[in-house]
Amino acid sequence: MQFSISREAIIKPLQLAAGVVERRHTLPVLANVLLTLKDGELSITGTDLEVELVGKVAVDSGQDGEITVPARKLMDICKSLSDEAILEFRQEENKLTLKTGRSRFSLATLPASDFPNAEDEPGTFELNLKGNQLKAMLDSTAFAMAQQDVRYYLNGMLFEVTDSHLRVVATDGHRLAMRTEAMETGISEGMQLILPRKAIMELGRLLSDGTSDVSVAFGSNHVRVRLDEFMFTTKLVDGKFPDYTRVLPRGGDKLVTGDRNVLRQAFNRASILSNEKYRGVHLTLKEEELRILATNPEQEEAEEVVPVDYHGEQLEIGFNVAYLVDVLNALDSEQVRITLADSNSSALLEAVSEADAVYVVMPMRL
Repeated sequence: MQFSISREAIIKPLQLAAGVVERRHTLPVLANVLLTLKDGELSITGTDLEVELVGKVAVDSGQDGEITVPARKLMDICKSLSDEAILEFRQEENKLTLKTGRSRFSLATLPASDFPNAEDEPGTFELNLKGNQLKAMLDSTAFAMAQQDVRYYLNGMLFEVTDSHLRVVATDGHRLAMRTEAMETGISEGMQLILPRKAIMELGRLLSDGTSDVSVAFGSNHVRVRLDEFMFTTKLVDGKFPDYTRVLPRGGDKLVTGDRNVLRQAFNRASILSNEKYRGVHLTLKEEELRILATNPEQEEAEEVVPVDYHGEQLEIGFNVAYLVDVLNALDSEQVRITLADSNSSALLEAVSEADAVYVVMPMRL
């Protein structure tokens, strides 16, 4: 294996592939990325056995071959070089030599045959959508995923596909985020798949520019996402996602409309003096006014009064302020609508202008 490539061309696919690699690993080869040169195309693959990412870049000339090298070391070397550097790679027995200018690095290798590949499975069906469309769906819901919950199926995101829509749902048991995109999928029977949390975070990084079209192949054990220069594969979480429709509050008769930015800033300020452990704030809702009160064990207090569009009886309710701020950060509209029933019921938050994303936040007893 032998080839030359500019630092500028290799750095992005290398960073993304190395980002998948776990610092703690069960097999030595999992600390490596797989470099494969074939027919003028260099593929860089990183995996942790759950998630696999392949970045591809064109190479003018070279000698075909494949080998695995330490991911972090190769990435750190490339990051430390100047933008204009041209890198020359040459495989010599069990070493990979990298030369550029007056610098020379010799990296230990492991055979490509040791590297695990995500097995191909016949895709159940494929969905084509815009990269920015998928990124917007993930960005507006990913914050509600659980982290290291014993209910492992919550440590990920539900993808629900029917004949008329693609929906993503995330919940940690205290709040729920859901976004729906209407589209003709061409399938007759709906399906639900759970993608692990790490896959969602890596996919968000992969879609950072959001410009290209994306092909998503849904299989029985894997989901594979193809972009122009990348291919991303993830195993699915083997579990049943809870029935999220039962969580959506119904019958709320207290409608509050307010400026999203004004509310977000008020909640942010109040949170400074909230209890650091429980993050609770006490809300008092009355005619044309929302009063936010935060206290902490040091007897400190923050009070914010925000004008809102509300006509109804007074209501007092408590919430985790961080959950409310997360929702207001995720919403992309000037006005937000909050629907409430009573002090013991969850709040439903959504944008006034568009209803493709809805959020549910459970109340707190304060």
